[in-house]
Amino acid sequence: MATLRRLREVPRHLLVCEKSNFAHDKSRHRHLVETHYHNYRVSFLIPECGVLSRELRSLVAQIGPYYSVKDLPLYEFITPEFISTFIKEGSCCALSLNTRIDEDSTVALLPQGTLILSLDKDTYEECGLQGRPSQHSGKNAPKYVVSIDLMELALHPDSKKSQRIAWSFKEKKPLKFDFLLAWHREGIRHRPGACGGGEEGRMERCASGRAVPKDVKRDGAISSIHWGTARPPASTCSSTHMASTMLSPGAEESMLASYFSSYRIQEHQPKVALSTVVDLPCPVLLSGALGGQPEASCSAPELLQWLGAVFSGASLNNTPSDFVSSCCCPQPGTVAAQACLCTITGFVLPQKIHLLLDQLCHYFDEPKLAPWVTLSVQGFADSPVSWRENEHGFQKGGEHLYNFVIFSNQDYWLQMAVGAHDECPP
Repeated sequence: MATLRRLREVPRHLLVCEKSNFAHDKSRHRHLVETHYHNYRVSFLIPECGVLSRELRSLVAQIGPYYSVKDLPLYEFITPEFISTFIKEGSCCALSLNTRIDEDSTVALLPQGTLILSLDKDTYEECGLQGRPSQHSGKNAPKYVVSIDLMELALHPDSKKSQRIAWSFKEKKPLKFDFLLAWHREGIRHRPGACGGGEEGRMERCASGRAVPKDVKRDGAISSIHWGTARPPASTCSSTHMASTMLSPGAEESMLASYFSSYRIQEHQPKVALSTVVDLPCPVLLSGALGGQPEASCSAPELLQWLGAVFSGASLNNTPSDFVSSCCCPQPGTVAAQACLCTITGFVLPQKIHLLLDQLCHYFDEPKLAPWVTLSVQGFADSPVSWRENEHGFQKGGEHLYNFVIFSNQDYWLQMAVGAHDECPP
């Protein structure tokens, strides 16, 4: 019984692994990237590479900017001007800053125009809005979720529902939060959730108590976003022309700063860390063997555990004198003479991540020594949603992340991980 109790106390995770090909008609890679909205860290690893290509360096340099706004009233999100400017004409993401999903009221704006409020009991009752109990509610800290469709409010501004929401935000309970904001202009508004896509090659679902690089609690001002120890972490490719169009810097990014100029708003650029790892032990992978093959290749869960150690800078030697890390490279393995590791930290929109994925797909257009490359994305631990509108909680982990392994033949593995109390990744 004591052993069972200890097992229950160990943070557990739900890991979904699947494989497909980028050229497959039912490949879900675009949909899964587009519907994971609140991303704080993006990392890619390229074995047998010492210097990034000019195209990758250019994409990394143009990821930002994003903004932080102090004491922004929720009412600003439901105004017709905001909806017509930032929701109908592009993708706008927002996430309340310095709020803990398991303790505080938290707010998120999704690109399709859905405003998600995760409220504590007192705030929910004071707001007077209709919601539902959170699936992560505790006996001592009950939470409620309110979902508001901004596009519906814009279509029916005089409806009772619209008027009640406006009354709540302006008079009944004028809520204010510090926010992270990012916007990408892309013309006609479409809903990512409406995309099609099959489930090609889904192979396994498993709960994992380790092995998953974890995201972290946000702490302090935007400049202090980090992965410290307070709460430890865990279609076919688009054209180059689309990449240059979507990432063109200029007035569209500054529109957010101009629109919210009456508030304390500050522009930020993502932090980029680029390093070259020498003599890196790497697992041997076969694109068609997601579960690995004895003495021939490693499995997807083994790879993810190894990636977590690499991203953390842990030693993979497993020497008797090493009391910090007992990790080692799964076998069979090989040694890469050098590997390029790039990590981008900030508030990264899904569109920018898809462009990175697209460019990594083209990495193998010319022969390379690397048999595969990886792209890993971690979401904010305190986002009220993980994928789409799936409710997210912290519990003992707070992770929601995904990882692509891109092979030279355009096959890929996709690994998605959330906490055991979250809904299964899509």
